[in-house]
Amino acid sequence: MTPRLELSGITKRFPGVIANEDVSFAVAPGEIHALLGENGAGKSTLVKIIYGVQHADEGTVSFDGRTVAIGSPNEARALGIGMVFQHFSLFEAMTVLENIALGMDRPPPNRELEARVRAVLKTYGLSLDPHRVVHTLSVGERQRIEIVRALIQNPRLLIMDEPTSVLTPQEVDRLFETLRTLKSEGCSILYISHKLSEIKALCDTATILRAGKVVATCDPAEETARSMAEMMIGGSLKDLSQKADGTAGRERFVVRNLSAPGEPPFGTSLKDVSFSIRAGEILGIAGVAGNGQNELISVLSGERLHGASGAILLDGEDLSRLGVTGRRQKGLAALPEERNGHAAVGAMSLAENTLLSARGPRQLAAGGFLRPGKARAYARSVIEAFSVRATGTKARAASLSGGNLQKFVVGREIMTGPAVFIVSQPTWGVDAGAAGFIRQAMIDLAAEGAAILVVSQDLDELLQLSDRLAVINGGALSQAMDVKTVSIETVGLLMGGVHGEDGIDARQVSGTDRAA
Repeated sequence: MTPRLELSGITKRFPGVIANEDVSFAVAPGEIHALLGENGAGKSTLVKIIYGVQHADEGTVSFDGRTVAIGSPNEARALGIGMVFQHFSLFEAMTVLENIALGMDRPPPNRELEARVRAVLKTYGLSLDPHRVVHTLSVGERQRIEIVRALIQNPRLLIMDEPTSVLTPQEVDRLFETLRTLKSEGCSILYISHKLSEIKALCDTATILRAGKVVATCDPAEETARSMAEMMIGGSLKDLSQKADGTAGRERFVVRNLSAPGEPPFGTSLKDVSFSIRAGEILGIAGVAGNGQNELISVLSGERLHGASGAILLDGEDLSRLGVTGRRQKGLAALPEERNGHAAVGAMSLAENTLLSARGPRQLAAGGFLRPGKARAYARSVIEAFSVRATGTKARAASLSGGNLQKFVVGREIMTGPAVFIVSQPTWGVDAGAAGFIRQAMIDLAAEGAAILVVSQDLDELLQLSDRLAVINGGALSQAMDVKTVSIETVGLLMGGVHGEDGIDARQVSGTDRAA
C-alpha cells in the first residue's frame, strides 16, 4: 500500500541545535499514527515541516506516493493536509461560522458554508451551533470549531497536536469516536500527545523521537504507558514514593466564601469559593480551562485584590488584605500557569529570576539592596537539586527547554520551604521524566507538613497526586471528594457543568468506584 505520508531523511538545523536528524517514517491511509517524544525531541519542528511552516534542510516529503515541496500551509491544505493546533486560533467576539470562514483559503458564501458546516457536524456527530459567539462556548466546543474547520476541507491527513489537553473525559470519548470514523473513511491521522494511555487506546502505530532522531517504532497496543515513556526518555522511570496514609494534620489553609470578578474581557467570576487544606495534604482542583482557574490563582496569590471578598487564612491568620509580598512573608508560595513571562522572565538570567519570588524567604535582598551573590548561590542550588539542564546561573530563562524551565520555577518555589504551595498546571507540556520529578517534589513537600493546592486540567495527574479532589466550573467550586472513591464519570460531569442538574452534585457523591 502506498503511504499517505512518507518522510525520508528529514534534517532541520537551527543555530546551535539540530532539531531533526535523518527522520524517516511513514503513515498509511486510514492509520492513526502517534508521534511521541520529550519536550525538545523535535516533534513540533517536524509537524511544521509537514504543514509547510518550516522547510527541511535535507530529506524529502512524499504524499500519496508523490514527492512534494510544501512551501506554506496553503499548499499543505491544497494537498489535503489539515491541522488542529493545541492552542486555538479563534476570535472570541465572532461567531462559529465566521471563525470557520476565516480559516479557509476561499470560503464560499455564508449560506453555502453553513450548509457544509451542518453536514460535517451531522456526519461526525458533533454538536455545535454555527451562530453562537465563541466567547459563550466551552473549551470542548471551541475545539470542535478547529476540527470542523479542518474537516470541511476534506483532508486526507489530519494532524492533531495535544487535542485532549483541555477536554472533559466525556468530550475525549466523543473526539475519539470522530477520529475513528475518519479512520474508517480512509483519512490518516498524525496524533501528538503526552497522554500515553490515550495513545494505547487510539493509535495503530507510534514513532518515538529522542533528541531529534527516530529511536523506536512500536504498536501501542502491545506496549505499556511506562514502556513507551521509557523509550521516550532513554532510561527507566522512577516510581513516585507516596505519602503514608493518615499523615495529614491540622488545617493550614482555609478559604471561605471567596468571590471576585472575572478577568476582562471574557474572564469567569469566582462565586463563593470555599475549601480547606490540612498540613501534609494535597488538594487537587480539576476543570476545563476558562472556568475561573486563573482568577482563583491570582486572588489566592495576592496578585488581584480589587473586587475580591471573603477570607483567606493561613494557620488561622487572615491574609486577604495582604499583597503578594506580604503573603510570601507569611509562608504562601504560588506559581501561575504561564511559565514564560509570568513565572519567569525569559530575558533574565536564572539567578535574576530567583529574585522574583525568593528574595524575601531566602534573604536575597537586604536593606533595600539586592544580594546577587546569594541569588547566584540559590539558583545554583535549585539547578542541582532539581536536575535542571542549563549552562549555569547566568543562562537566560528563555534558553531552557519547557521542561527544564518548569523544573527550575517549581524548584525555586519549593526550596523556599513554603507553608502553603499553590501551583497551576505543574507539568503542562512537560515530558514524562520531568513530570515525575516535579510530582515527587510536591509529594515530598507535603510530607514535610506543607498544604498544597494543585490546579490542573490533567485529571490523571490530579488522581495520582491528590488526597482530595474538587471541580471548578463557571467560577463555582464543588465539594472536595476523596480520590480513592471518586467516580471519574461524576468528575467529568462536574467539569462539564452538571452542577445540581439531574440530581448530580459533588455534595451528593458517595463512595463510587473510581474506575467506573
